[in-house]
Amino acid sequence: MDSINTLFLLSGFLIALSILASRLSTLVGVPLLLIFLGLGMLAGEEGVLGIQFDDYALAFVIGHLALAMILLDGGLRTRLKTFRVGFKPALSLATLGVLLTSGLVGGIAMLVFDLTPLQGLLVGAIVGSTDAAAVFSMLGGRGINLNERVGATLEIESGTNDPMAIFLTLMLVETLAGDIGGVWETGLFFVQQFGLGIVIGIGAGWVAGRLLSWLDLEPGLYSLLALALGFCVFGVTSALGGSGFLAIYLTGLMIGNRPGRHLNFILPVHDGLAWLSQIGLFLVLGLLVTPSEMLEYAFPATLVALALIFVARPLAVLISIKPFFRFRWREVVFIAWVGLRGAVPIVLAIFPVIGGVENASLYFNVAFAVVLLSLLIQGGTLPWMARRMRVLLPPMVTPNRRGPLGIQAENDFEMFVYEVENSDLEDVPIRLLRFPSGALIASLFRDGVMLHPKGSTQLRRGDVLCVIGRTDDLPALNKLFNGDARLRREKAFFGTFTFSGEVLMGDIADAYGLTLSPGEQDMTLADFLSLRVGGHPVVGDDVDWHGIHWVVSEMEGNRVTQVGLRLY
Repeated sequence: MDSINTLFLLSGFLIALSILASRLSTLVGVPLLLIFLGLGMLAGEEGVLGIQFDDYALAFVIGHLALAMILLDGGLRTRLKTFRVGFKPALSLATLGVLLTSGLVGGIAMLVFDLTPLQGLLVGAIVGSTDAAAVFSMLGGRGINLNERVGATLEIESGTNDPMAIFLTLMLVETLAGDIGGVWETGLFFVQQFGLGIVIGIGAGWVAGRLLSWLDLEPGLYSLLALALGFCVFGVTSALGGSGFLAIYLTGLMIGNRPGRHLNFILPVHDGLAWLSQIGLFLVLGLLVTPSEMLEYAFPATLVALALIFVARPLAVLISIKPFFRFRWREVVFIAWVGLRGAVPIVLAIFPVIGGVENASLYFNVAFAVVLLSLLIQGGTLPWMARRMRVLLPPMVTPNRRGPLGIQAENDFEMFVYEVENSDLEDVPIRLLRFPSGALIASLFRDGVMLHPKGSTQLRRGDVLCVIGRTDDLPALNKLFNGDARLRREKAFFGTFTFSGEVLMGDIADAYGLTLSPGEQDMTLADFLSLRVGGHPVVGDDVDWHGIHWVVSEMEGNRVTQVGLRLY
């Protein structure tokens, strides 16, 4: 069989096997990215298939291409509204946090491997940043519904912390190779990485978002144009000395927050591209490693990995966000635990190999071991840790299916498909439903037969409804069709009784016989909770006051509108 046919056969087989093996992640709880990495190792030169692959330059190119697509997709799915609570702490983690993590790990690596200070710092810089692919995959793919403060901080941090790690790695590689410039050149490179990445990413993303919303293209072309524009931004920024990774993430952010029907065609395609990138990237990196060589560094590399997970990352998070931002201790602990390492450290570990640094294999094998243990220890326990630290929100109902109607270019109508699960809706006529004013039921299916719904039509459990509405109608529709089990979970989390955020604290104190501090008598409940949580409340925040848990259950923008009362 000639080489081109072999390439098609092996690549198709490995990708298909990776997708099928993803079921193992759901059944057993093994992190999905770890499965992809393991399959790559099994297919490698010391594995079952015995594929010989040691082209670091090609792996470097594939790594950049895959990470660019993953970050573009991450930016597309990040909402700008989350920046109100997540941007500042994420920026601190992406800069100061990476610097502290790199320094702490570097010191430990220097002792463990008997390295020089610069060599130890290079180990720390390579593994110093969290990985966007790992974070997006573990949080989104495992269905972990975090409160907005924690989720936004982790997503923004993982999408923006690569420039600092790249800057440190390149600076140390050049120093060890004898090619480093002076202090001025180093400072200029740092400013270029962040400055050009931010300016070009936001500017080009703003233009790209408006172009995509303005153009009238075939549906399949929107996603290709978004990808092409993202790659152009990555290339231009990198050529000018900026961070292409930061720029393409910000480009995706600007495109994804520009309303328009183009997003309905872009997001599903880019979801598939991001998964393909993760599978391909981790398979290639798995092929690149030699297990017998990695075993030589197994024990000291394990010590470095454990020090990173249990010492360096927690200390860096504690110093970076606790003194400056109002995070609960349990939120700080969870953020420290989600310091997932993935493809980025392994890609960065290729820099010393290409740069001809002494003991280059040490950096690569240590990075690989750190990634394996991080995915196994941290990734495998994320759901348990999220429950333990109480940063989870109860799962909410969503439409079974949804799709745009293509009527309007912006704020288009969509078709939402729901199944009636709420027993409170049994035998209720449609005219009595508390429907959003802009939504209506287009059709109703009962036992596979389509009925023409009227105001007098009574609903039954199991009915399937096709509802026409807009995105803004989803919260009310989801709440209406919420099933009994979900309603019980919501009440257990938010409490049985609900208060408006505008109720006065004086009235609450009088009703429950509670004592207020001076100045709190005329405050609203919303202002009281905002003050207690540091000014940026999110859904799920709870304040223990006089033995009662007051839980934020609904918000509009930055304003608390509904508060639940929980007695335990």
